[in-house]
Amino acid sequence: MSNDWITFAMPKGRIFEEAAELLRRAGYPLQDDFSAGRKLIVEAPDAGMKFFLSKPMDVPTYVEHGVADIGVAGKDVLLEEQRDVYEVLDLHISACYLAVAGLPNRMPKRVTPKIATKYPNIATQYFKEQGEQVEVIRLSGSIELAPLVGLADRIVDIVSSGRTLKENGLLELETIESVTSRLIVNPVSYRMKDQQIDEIVARLSMVVEEGGTLLGNHTS
Repeated sequence: MSNDWITFAMPKGRIFEEAAELLRRAGYPLQDDFSAGRKLIVEAPDAGMKFFLSKPMDVPTYVEHGVADIGVAGKDVLLEEQRDVYEVLDLHISACYLAVAGLPNRMPKRVTPKIATKYPNIATQYFKEQGEQVEVIRLSGSIELAPLVGLADRIVDIVSSGRTLKENGLLELETIESVTSRLIVNPVSYRMKDQQIDEIVARLSMVVEEGGTLLGNHTS
């Protein structure tokens, strides 16, 4: 019965595709065209699994509230959102890192530098630890634009190849945190469906330990 299925929350796109491939390598029968189309709910009856596809920042929220038993979220999202979930496994997929970047040889004109980011909590905590007082401006996209038009002195964003920064004349200044995607679990689900979830974690752990992962990259 579908009530016994394990429900997953995942971001659509690269992370979902890589996580689905890990599940296949762990022995779960997921069809090859799993991520095709525009459906937000995808079922895998043979595996007893249902997948909710959401924006990356929303995945921990679905898991925290028990709508999904399990989620796959980047470490950046977990640090930013600080949701009440169990982080049980580093899947070693979608590797990238958080960094501070800005225009080269540009000294801030402001007494309190402005930092643009979609990670205001991470940025605030980082600069506090550095002993630097800054004003954090939250943006939801095209973070690289902020220093180019004078909205901010620096940015905090995800970096992988560094191509986006380079194409916009920005220089990486400091590395904050390495990021990979993690398997997270709802605490109540872990108690109610412990055997099913433990099996999924164990089988994925074997795949990860054997190096059977896909090292995907973001394009930032």
